[in-house]
Amino acid sequence: MRLFIFITIVATMTLNAGIKRLSLSRALDILESSNLEVQVAKYEESMKFYDITAVKAKRLGTLDLTITALRSNDAGNVFGFKLQSREATFGDFGFSDFMGAIGQGAQAANGNFGAFSQGLGEAGPSILAIQPKDLNYPTAVNHFITKFSYQVPIYTGGMLGNYKKITTKLYELSQYDTQKVLNLKKYELKKAFYDVALVNNFISNLVSIKKNVAKLKRVIKEMQKEGYAVETDYLEVDAKLAEVDAMLDEAKLNKKLAYHFISFLLNDNVSSIIAPKHSPKVPVVTKEILESSNLDIAKARLGRSITKDAIEIEKAKSKPTVGAFAEYGYADHKLIPDQISKKDFYTVGVQAKMNLFNGGADKASLEKAKTNYLKVSTQVILAKKGLWLKASKLKSEVKTLTSQVRSYQKQYKFSKKVYETYKAKYKEGVASITDLLIKQSLEVEKLMRLLEVKNKRNAKVLELQNLING
Repeated sequence: MRLFIFITIVATMTLNAGIKRLSLSRALDILESSNLEVQVAKYEESMKFYDITAVKAKRLGTLDLTITALRSNDAGNVFGFKLQSREATFGDFGFSDFMGAIGQGAQAANGNFGAFSQGLGEAGPSILAIQPKDLNYPTAVNHFITKFSYQVPIYTGGMLGNYKKITTKLYELSQYDTQKVLNLKKYELKKAFYDVALVNNFISNLVSIKKNVAKLKRVIKEMQKEGYAVETDYLEVDAKLAEVDAMLDEAKLNKKLAYHFISFLLNDNVSSIIAPKHSPKVPVVTKEILESSNLDIAKARLGRSITKDAIEIEKAKSKPTVGAFAEYGYADHKLIPDQISKKDFYTVGVQAKMNLFNGGADKASLEKAKTNYLKVSTQVILAKKGLWLKASKLKSEVKTLTSQVRSYQKQYKFSKKVYETYKAKYKEGVASITDLLIKQSLEVEKLMRLLEVKNKRNAKVLELQNLING
C-alpha cells in the first residue's frame, strides 16, 4: 500500500512538473501536432476533402432500393396490383357475370343456335350493361413492391468536371488556411520565447541592480555610524530597494504569463524553456520571394482559378444533359414471392434535356461569373502590391529599431558608468544620495527602454518572417 502511495505521489509530481528546458525548435515540432487551433483547421481541411469524394460519386450515379407495402380495396388499385404482380385473370374483368348471362341465353335456346343468336342480339344491350361485381367490388388485397432503381449521368456539358475542379481547389485553399493558422501560431510561439529571453535579461539586470542597492544600503549604514550619512539617506535607499523589488515581482509575473501562453499554444504544461540567446534573424525579402512564398498570394491565385471554373459551369447550363436510368423489381401479395422470376419486371431508358429559354437568367449568371473573374484577377494584383508595401514598411521599421537598439545599448552602458562614478562621489561626500539614486533610476530607465525597443524589433522581424510564409 505504501509503495502504491509512493508511486502515485511520484507520478503526480511528474505530471505537475510539465515540460522542462524546452527548446524553441522542439516547441515548434510539438506545436504542429498539439495546438488546438491547428487541429480545428485540419478538421476543416478534412471536411473539404470529403466534398471532392461527394462530387466524384455523382459520376457513378445512384442506386436506390425501394420497398412498398400496400393494402387496398379500391377497384383501380386492386386491378393494377394484380396486373403488376402478373396474377390477373378473366374473372378480374367481371367475366363471371358475363358468362352467367351467356349461359342463361344458351339454356333458354335449348340447343337452337339460331334462337340463341337472336336472343343474344336482343339481350346484348342488357348484357353489356351488367356491372361486374368482381371488378367493381373486389376483396381487399395486400401488395408488396420491391424495386431497384439506378440513375447515372452520361453527359452534363462539363458541369460535373468543373465542380470536381472547384472542390479540389477549395480543398487546396483549406490546406493553405491550415498552414496560415500554423504559421500564425509559430509566430506567436517564437514571440513568446523571445519575450521570455528579454524578461530573463531584465530580471538578471534587476537582480544585479538590487545587489548594488543592497550593498549601498550596507555602506550607508556603516557611514551612519561614522557620522558621514544621515537617516534620510538610509530611508531613501531602502525605498529604492523596495522599488526594485516591485519591478522584479512584475517581471517575474510577466515571465509566468509568458509560460502560461506557451503552455496554451502547445496544449501542455511547460515549466521551463531554453530562451534564445540571439535576436531573430532578419530574412531576405524580395518581390520574387514574397510572390512565390506568401500564402495569401497563393490563395488569391487559386481563387482566381476557381472563378474561371465557375464561368465554365455557367456555360454548361446552356448545354444539353443526358442521363440513363434502369429499374428492376418484383411485386406480389407477399413480401418475397415464391418465384421471383415470374413476378419481376424491368424498365430502361435514356433522357436528354436542354433548356431553350429562361428569360436570359443563364446569360446574366454567365456575365456575372465573368465579371467576378475580372474582380478576383484585380485582387491578385492588389494583393501582390499590398504585401510588398507591407514588407517594405516592416523592413524600414526593422532598420529603424535596429539603430535604436544600438543607441540604447550605448546609453545604457553610459548610464551604468555614470552611476558607478556618482557612487564613488557619494562615498567621498561630493554627491548626495539623491543625485546617486537619480543616476540609478536613469540606468533602470535606459535598461527598460532598451528591452522595450528590442521587443519591438523582435516582433517586427518575426512578422517579416511570417509575411514570407504566411
